[in-house]
Amino acid sequence: MQFKQLDEKDSLILEHLLNNGRLSHAELGRLVNLTRAAVRERVNGLIEQGIIDKFTVIVNPLKAGKRMSVYLNIEVQWNLLETVAETLLADEEITSVYQMSGAPHLHVHALMDDQEHVEMYLKRLQLLEGITNVHSEFLIRRFKEREGIQI
Repeated sequence: MQFKQLDEKDSLILEHLLNNGRLSHAELGRLVNLTRAAVRERVNGLIEQGIIDKFTVIVNPLKAGKRMSVYLNIEVQWNLLETVAETLLADEEITSVYQMSGAPHLHVHALMDDQEHVEMYLKRLQLLEGITNVHSEFLIRRFKEREGIQI
């Protein structure tokens, strides 16, 4: 993916950081043919512009014991949409909550230990005020997954 406000060097820096966020400025400089100081300036500029949002670690949920990746489409009452979303955000199982277009509903991704965990969580959702319906699916296989936007 190419962005208009990024030149070739910034794009290369981001590509390398997406593959290995632990690269030093000196290592990045060797990879993109810039000095360590020039790379530091560019990375700091990308941070200041908000293009780089944060540096983080990506945990493999399967290796960390979360064997079920579950997607929930949760239909809600309009007047309680924010309240339901805030409740879901507080749950440790939930990794993403999105308000979708169309009828009032939230698209939610969760990581769970096993089927029993999913069943218990769905029962909990039945008790939340404002939820009118829940459609759940679990992931069978990943063909492609993006941790960040590849440049």
